[in-house]
Amino acid sequence: MVSVYKGKQPSLAQLRAFVAVAEYLHFRDAAAAIGMSQPALSGAVSALEEALGVQLLERTTRKVLLSPAGERLAVRARAVLDAVGELMEEAEAAHAPFTGVLRLGVIPTVAPYLLPTVLKLVHERYPELDLQVHEEQTSSLLEGLAAGRLDLLLLAVPLGVPGVTELPLFDVYFVLVTPEDHWLGGRTDIPRDALRELRLLLLDEGHCLRDQALDICREAGREDGAAVTTTAAGLSTLVQLVAGGLGVTLLPRTAVTVETGRNARLVTGWFADPAPSRRIALAMRTGAARQAEFEELADALREAMAVLPVRVLGPEGQGLEASGAAPVTRCAGRPGASGATGAAD
Repeated sequence: MVSVYKGKQPSLAQLRAFVAVAEYLHFRDAAAAIGMSQPALSGAVSALEEALGVQLLERTTRKVLLSPAGERLAVRARAVLDAVGELMEEAEAAHAPFTGVLRLGVIPTVAPYLLPTVLKLVHERYPELDLQVHEEQTSSLLEGLAAGRLDLLLLAVPLGVPGVTELPLFDVYFVLVTPEDHWLGGRTDIPRDALRELRLLLLDEGHCLRDQALDICREAGREDGAAVTTTAAGLSTLVQLVAGGLGVTLLPRTAVTVETGRNARLVTGWFADPAPSRRIALAMRTGAARQAEFEELADALREAMAVLPVRVLGPEGQGLEASGAAPVTRCAGRPGASGATGAAD
């Protein structure tokens, strides 16, 4: 028969203290990380060792090391704390939807143009929801989602990441932004193959919009080795470089009014059908405790974003015109559409 140690039941505070020490291997740093005094942290770890009947740490005057048993039990302790965290998250979600904290991650090429709609919706429909917004690039957002630092993402898809479920919202078409004297400026029938030889200005590495623009260019037949000599950290800088005559750029239709409306030296050109586009969606952890809540939020966002120059999608990613609805497409702001002029861009 296997002998089982029957000591005292460890507390969550003791496990939390031990996991912090195991991560930092320094009592002062670990105490600061979890908001506990150093004597209290040391006492909690000692109490855990006594409760388990196992030495978890090797203490010296200069450093702290995990014992062999401590290395194994640190993994178990982290799993216990993660499970408790998931339990509390599910309990909070079941208690009252759209209450408490919702940590939303948004990419920089979406945040300035969609957040006004998102914030207005949350303020009016979900006043008890504490929305906290974090603007980061896609890779950082996905890391935050996986680690539990973020609850929900608003970004361009597809992601193709295991364990992440996408809730499509809309497709947004790209337009070509040029200096006022450019030969393609103001045209409504630009062929994609015009991108092969243009001096294209792009965002810095790490922005998904840069990768999407390069994909569009490759599809148009542009060689991968075509030089991109000037880049920018944000869309506002990018369009000012265009206004200065350094080249042309691709902008999502949702960004055009904000980024070009204040500079008369910029002109918008429209692509011939089928125009290049990108898809924007919410993304959550697959099987998230608040999945039903996030799906309801996605429905509400589709409704709210129907006033934007986008092609709103259904929950399965199909265009709403398939179900008889009349989505707002790029024609809502395209030169020549009813009530629209080129100056609107």
